[in-house]
Amino acid sequence: MLYRQYDSSVRAAAFNWLAEQTTRYGDVLPRSLLAQGFIFNNVRVPLVGPQGIFKPRILEIPLSISTTPESPYDDAFGSDGLLRYRYRGIDPNHRDNIGLRNAMKFHLPLVYLHGIIPGRYVTAWPVFVVGDDPRPPTPSFSIAIDDKQHLGLDALLGASQTAVAEEAAKGRRAYITSTVRVRLHQQEFRERVLEAYRRQCAFCRLRHEELLDAAHIIPDNEPEGDPVVRNGVALCHLHHTAFDKYFVGLRPDFIIEVRPDILREGDGPTLKHAIQGLHGTKIALPRHHELHPDSERLERRYRRFLEAASVL
Repeated sequence: MLYRQYDSSVRAAAFNWLAEQTTRYGDVLPRSLLAQGFIFNNVRVPLVGPQGIFKPRILEIPLSISTTPESPYDDAFGSDGLLRYRYRGIDPNHRDNIGLRNAMKFHLPLVYLHGIIPGRYVTAWPVFVVGDDPRPPTPSFSIAIDDKQHLGLDALLGASQTAVAEEAAKGRRAYITSTVRVRLHQQEFRERVLEAYRRQCAFCRLRHEELLDAAHIIPDNEPEGDPVVRNGVALCHLHHTAFDKYFVGLRPDFIIEVRPDILREGDGPTLKHAIQGLHGTKIALPRHHELHPDSERLERRYRRFLEAASVL
């Protein structure tokens, strides 16, 4: 019992540390920060290591699972909405696989680190191992993501639940896992677009990443609104909103146009320099031509801008 309390204290410290880092830096954290980790009782506790299933030295059971874009151990979501996390190798008795099996046995919460581009991870916690399928060709564990507000003492201590509580947790986790799945795709789109545009606003060259978005050329709720770099432009919050609200348009030749009625307004220095000053300028483009905005999507978007301009 004493070790279980110690284990729970380490996990609680890890979750609190992650909450502080995501508040400071956002949902996507660099590997260097995760590898550095935090200090617990004068011992450094990293959250990621060389392998996907990671157990820091001060624990007996893994603390985190991770995947990287180039990892052969790619993860996917099954028809039940749960995350499938592949075994380390194919040996069910590999120590890492035994570690996750013990996490399932004792209902211990872990951290999931989803690599979206090299060296950058979206974090999700608490996650629980809820299934183990050793069958070839791809033996894997089933992973469910839970809500942080349900991370109470019982969860941290790995306490078993009543049948009613387990059924409620199952439904809750399935829903939360599905919402996190959407968030992972959104963050992956953002990171890939920001990386292509060298982490600057394509309109004004602002480089403060906390103020940057990946704007869709064709909205993601439309058939051609795929979350691909060629359907995105890196924009700061102000210019993202201006683009979405058709204050500005982007021609297929990558020249910015400001709506005529906005050009005629006199509303202070912000409008003058941040919006009107864009008129006739060319956006900053990715270095690689194959990542430039898709011309057909831009043409469709530009027509909508002209339609909006004609009625305002």
